[in-house]
Amino acid sequence: GQTSHETTGGWESAPDGPYAWGYCFVSEINQDVYCSSNQYPCAAGKKYYGRGPIQLTHNYNYGQAGQALGQDLINNPDLVATDPVVSFRTAIWFWMTP
Repeated sequence: GQTSHETTGGWESAPDGPYAWGYCFVSEINQDVYCSSNQYPCAAGKKYYGRGPIQLTHNYNYGQAGQALGQDLINNPDLVATDPVVSFRTAIWFWMTP
């Protein structure tokens, strides 16, 4: 359950608990804009809702992850959900970044 709580498709009475059914969603169901930082200005029409196995959320995380990985995730946030390599690289980046 350490990371599956972000993407769970489980339910309270699920066998082995609600988080045993993780990694069901590539994108957050509630697709808000999550544009809260001026350090990485949001691109017009883009939303920074949770995507990927650890559900990268908010423009500042997309900006920092993109900078670290050499990807323009501010202008292309969907890469975190559609490109498997980018998806898992952002998850590992988020997990390893203090």
